[in-house]
Amino acid sequence: MYKVAWNERYCHPLPEHHRFPMEKYNLLPQQLLYEGTIVANQIFSPEPAAEHDILLCHTADYLKKLNERNLTAAEVRRTGFPLSKELVAREKVIVQGTIDAAMHALKDGVAFNIAGGTHHAFSDRGEGFCLLNDAAVAAHVLLKNKLANRILMLDLDVHQGNGTASIFMHHPEVFTFSMHGRKNYPLHKEQSDLDIELEDGTDDTTYLKLLKEHLTSVIQHFNPDFVFYQSGVDILDADQLGRLKVSMEACRQRDQLVFEQCKQHQAPVAVTMGGGYAPDIKTIVNAHANTYRMARDIFF
Repeated sequence: MYKVAWNERYCHPLPEHHRFPMEKYNLLPQQLLYEGTIVANQIFSPEPAAEHDILLCHTADYLKKLNERNLTAAEVRRTGFPLSKELVAREKVIVQGTIDAAMHALKDGVAFNIAGGTHHAFSDRGEGFCLLNDAAVAAHVLLKNKLANRILMLDLDVHQGNGTASIFMHHPEVFTFSMHGRKNYPLHKEQSDLDIELEDGTDDTTYLKLLKEHLTSVIQHFNPDFVFYQSGVDILDADQLGRLKVSMEACRQRDQLVFEQCKQHQAPVAVTMGGGYAPDIKTIVNAHANTYRMARDIFF
């Protein structure tokens, strides 16, 4: 069975208005264990990432500023989080969780990080609740160690993976594919190798048709030997920020499509959770749990 990264630091306490989205990092593994989708020995607890791995992706100056909590007030506002030693440690643990998940995926076909998907982090700055770009660092680690040669960064969060697009702009061995709301955050979009922009109110049929058409084409033509999948569930019609009209069932079918394509192509996939902001925490947890259930059904 697949491995799942989880660390208590994922639930790092934040001011009141930030706490609600963080609850899922504790509730999701509890739900998966309770229902039997995973068992306890599938969970591992990552440590903070080594700085030499982080520096494969992020600049030394930016990492130094994070370590010393020396961001300007404007830089802190851009991240959306109050900066603290504990928050920086949390981000490093998330990065290692995705690195470790990638290593497990090479053996098992698929692996998960309960957190991760911090796709708004650029090489030299943080944005949108993202300080370090976990999947981008992990991709660099795979490439450096010649564990993968052609990596697909598949981002199906409702917000464009702008940091990821920027980081890999001049890396032909990495293909960035972001399918996101055209009018949603970030206001200024970076250029991915493929951007599919969705109009507000995009429904199930349109969403799944576009995804199947473009994902099939990308896998056939780019021929990836590894996939990082940002599986945000903020595409749901119940989401407070998403602005799409995608049902829970269509979100489940999205995951099915992705996993079937990866397995058919024999491309290992490391999965990160990304966003989810429905007003009912049960909706968020169930939508994320569907991703784990689908991976179990398809890979095992």
